[in-house]
Order: sequence, then structure tokens, then C-alpha cells
Amino acid sequence: MGAEDYLSKPFNATLLAARIRSCAEKQSLKNIERSYLSQLEHEKKQLQLEQMKSDKLMLNILPRPIADRLKREEINISGDYPNVTVLFSDLVGFTQMASSTTAAELVTLLNDLFTRFDKRAEALGLEKIKTIGDAYMAVGGLPIPRSDHAEIAAHMALGMFEDLEKFNDTNGMSLEMRVGLNSGPVIAGVIGYTKFSYDLWGNTVNVASRMESSGTKGRVMISPSTYELVNGSFTTTPNTEVECKGIGKVMTYFLEA
Repeated sequence: MGAEDYLSKPFNATLLAARIRSCAEKQSLKNIERSYLSQLEHEKKQLQLEQMKSDKLMLNILPRPIADRLKREEINISGDYPNVTVLFSDLVGFTQMASSTTAAELVTLLNDLFTRFDKRAEALGLEKIKTIGDAYMAVGGLPIPRSDHAEIAAHMALGMFEDLEKFNDTNGMSLEMRVGLNSGPVIAGVIGYTKFSYDLWGNTVNVASRMESSGTKGRVMISPSTYELVNGSFTTTPNTEVECKGIGKVMTYFLEA
């Protein structure tokens, strides 16, 4: 058909309007589709961001292997670990410090010190278990077993005094500390429903706590089981026997820097 034939056809305004309306509707649908896909992508990114925040928070509370099991909705997460070394530390002079500082200052100071400990524990491969007031608890050899659990715990204990010295210098303080170590079997698991926690149980934990509480400020006191594992790699000196509830008298040793 030539241009003259096309132009000679009668003008159909209704058909033209329909075509225009159809094109507009198609364009509108495309815009809606683009907007919908954009919204979906935004929501997907937000969900990923929230998931990352949730995972990070969980890893601040639980060891990664335990967090992974919890995410798989496992229940009664627990395990027996025949060879670990438990570390307890306690600040000397904390009560006096607490009575002479504000709540905000106290939290800031403890956060400063425990952050130093956390970084050292992470670098050495220990698992921080918890803090109770001014007490700090960590363990070597779980949730992933390792043969050098006593050695890394010994390095941690000695290094904590270096961290405390730098903390005191930075904050103009003179806090002192006791540290205790004990090696042996423990049971570890997740307890609680809302404010759940990863904790340890067994005589190994009790003796480690006793090594700390019966220790001498400025020193690391270790049990016979830890002594057997680190003697030769670290300098040690005999101390005295200490009464441990449910066990009896236990010989103790000092770990030297």
C-alpha cells in the first residue's frame, strides 16, 4: 500500500485511542514490574543485612560450631571433652575501685580490660566462656579439640598480666590479678531458652576456680594436671597443697613469666 492509499483511508480515532491506551498500559505494567523487582531486591538486601547482624551477635555469645548447630535447630547441644584447660582470673582491688567510680566509668573500665583479654584469647585460639563481675573465664581445647590446650592457656594467663599492666598505665590505676589453671575433662553445652549461654561443668572447672581463688595476686597458679602438660615448655616452681572440695588436698605450682 502506497502512502497515498494509506492517507486516503478514513481516520479511526477510536482505534488510535485504543492503541495509545494499550501502549500506556504496557508501559505502566513495565514500570510496576520494575518497581516491584526493585522492592524485592531491597527487601532481600535488608534480610541479608539482618541475618548478618543476627549471626554476628550469635557468634559473640557462642563458638561458631555451636552457633551453626543452633541455627540447624538442634536441641540439647552438649559434648564431652576429655582434654581441655580451664582458666579463671579475678581482679584484686576491684571492690574498692567499684566504690570510687560511677557506674558508667566502671563499665567503661571493665570493657577496656576485658576487650584486651578477648583479643588475646582470640589470637591464641582460646574460647571465652563468660565474665562474672570482674572474673574472666576461658578455655583451651574446645569446641575444637587441640593437643596444645594447656600451652595456649598458659600463654594466655601470662599475657593477661601484660594486658593488665598496659591497662593500669593507660588509666592511671593499680589493679592486680590472680589467675588459675587446671586441665582435664569437662562437659560443655548450651543452657537456657531466651538468654541462653554456653557453659562448662565438672570437677575440672571447680579445681580451676580453686586455683584462682587460692592463688597469690600477681601470679598464675596451676594444678598438677596442667603442670604435667606445660612443665618443660614453661618455667614452674612448686607452691603448696590446696584443699579442693570433693577432691582433697592438691599440690599447686606457680607458672613463671
